[in-house]
Amino acid sequence: MTRWAARGHPIGRYGLVGLAALLFVAFSLALPDTFPTRDNVSAILSNQSVPALLALGATIPIASGRFDLSIGYGLGLAHVLVMHLIVEEGVPWPLACAVVVVGGVLAGALNGVVVEFARIDSLIATLGTGSIMYAFTGWLTDGGRIVPGPDGLPAGFTDLYDARFLGLPVPAFYVLAAVVVLWVVLERLPVGRYLYVVGSNPRAARMLGIRTRRYSVYAFAGSGLFVGIAGVLLAAQQQIGNPSVGLDYLLPAFVGALLGSTTVHPGRANALGTLVAVGVLAVGLAGIGQLGAEFWATPLFNGCTLLLAVGLSGYAARRRLRSRAGPGGGPSGGGEPALREAPSRDAPP
Repeated sequence: MTRWAARGHPIGRYGLVGLAALLFVAFSLALPDTFPTRDNVSAILSNQSVPALLALGATIPIASGRFDLSIGYGLGLAHVLVMHLIVEEGVPWPLACAVVVVGGVLAGALNGVVVEFARIDSLIATLGTGSIMYAFTGWLTDGGRIVPGPDGLPAGFTDLYDARFLGLPVPAFYVLAAVVVLWVVLERLPVGRYLYVVGSNPRAARMLGIRTRRYSVYAFAGSGLFVGIAGVLLAAQQQIGNPSVGLDYLLPAFVGALLGSTTVHPGRANALGTLVAVGVLAVGLAGIGQLGAEFWATPLFNGCTLLLAVGLSGYAARRRLRSRAGPGGGPSGGGEPALREAPSRDAPP
């Protein structure tokens, strides 16, 4: 096996990075007065921080062969809950943020328990738990918005989104830190290796002594952690509690996570790939928006990109498996497990 066959062709591994650069250059040439400006770059970094965090959260269950459809509902509940605690309950904002983040972890772990111990397919289970989260969101808000009083929100809380560091918006550094942490967990720690093995072949993972149910719960809990953080950041950005806003972020999150599995490490979900994919989406959406596209262009762009991402993800996974197969079709040993093309009902214990 050649070095390129083992590691993947550079175009396959980094083509999406080139696409992001190409899109930026193309829109800069088309919109020289507005697109390649510092203000526009800052706006892109700020506006895409919440989708990026949510996409990173979706990446973790995908790495373990699961899908978490509750992340959009969870985002809506998290940002409404933090506003409820600060505005209506008078809870200090650091404590309110901590409660929401911890609650996100617990909600994610509950998703994992439902999937693994109730033996329900992850798509169905998380859609059900997400609907329950949406019900709690409606109960907290009574169907209306949570609006701060005349004094507004604490400055320390709004600075979570509005502050700048080194001339760039602070949310960009949150995303960068989240990518680094997730990269270390998935690529350098045993828990990440176990998640990939579970996602690639649960039966083989059990034969190796890996507790597949435990690591699946860990994956959902990690997803909930990112959802909680994204919810806090969304509340600091919007400064109101809107019960219907979370679902708008569900599709872009999965587009980023699935498209990210086609780059850097083609065939499996990875943090750096997700970051690159979110960058492509951010540049593309900002460009078509400034060109004056109609309101329906954004969901059209996201939907088409999702279909492309799923197709490329499956192709990359199959190609990775073929590259690891020996002459007789069996594994040639070594390498890392590929992302399953389409996670289905878990194998029996």
